Amino acid sequence: MEWELILSLVFFAFCAGTIDAAVGGGGLIQIPALMSALPQTAPATIFGTNKIASICGTGSAAFSFVRRVKLKWSLLAVIAVFAFISSFVGAACVSMVPTQVLRPIVLIMLIVIAIYTLMKKQFGQVHVDQQVTPQLLIFAALGSLAIGFYDGIFGPGTGSFFIFFFIRFLQVDFLHASALSKIGNFMTNLAALSFFIPTGHVLIALGLMMAVANIAGSLLGVRLALKYGSGFIRILFLILVSILICRLGYQIIVTI
Repeated sequence: MEWELILSLVFFAFCAGTIDAAVGGGGLIQIPALMSALPQTAPATIFGTNKIASICGTGSAAFSFVRRVKLKWSLLAVIAVFAFISSFVGAACVSMVPTQVLRPIVLIMLIVIAIYTLMKKQFGQVHVDQQVTPQLLIFAALGSLAIGFYDGIFGPGTGSFFIFFFIRFLQVDFLHASALSKIGNFMTNLAALSFFIPTGHVLIALGLMMAVANIAGSLLGVRLALKYGSGFIRILFLILVSILICRLGYQIIVTI
């Protein structure tokens, strides 16, 4: 592969890591960049290479958030375990559900999330330091199961769904929701890689180079999130959801 292509992919991995650390959605940058640079490569290898880069950035962001944002360990454990299990099952079922069926459903859900977040000005601005009760853990488990399965079987918007769920049902702010979403996303990526690596659907050398850039970008993204807080993340969240809506809407139109 030419060095110009490698450098461009490393640059896009850095940008993806920065955005992904704050609000998720790094795949919106990395996957199109990989598809453009490697047009003859099988989609599974594209996704596998993307995952090996993004899991490093997501893991770095998760570690940084855990060090600097106060989170409940029991809650983190529930999110991590159930997100991994359901994403693994989703990846196993990936061939059973056509993406043409999922796209319109996801598009509607994203539009509802965007409108709700836009109308509720205080949504995600207040953090309630709740006691970790069995009911709270059940909510976290159910949400992680549903979103983890979705990430395994389809993927776009997973970080946005995690953030929205944690704010709406766990009553945390955008900053804490973003931190929790990194844990969930790291585990869903790990589950996906447990399929892609054994089947050889990963370009290891390229993935590792992109991983280094993704980690560097994630460190910047976490720093920006911690510095500017929930208001800044809310704006990025709305921008990202809007981009997802446009992307999925376009994909639906061109496949009609």
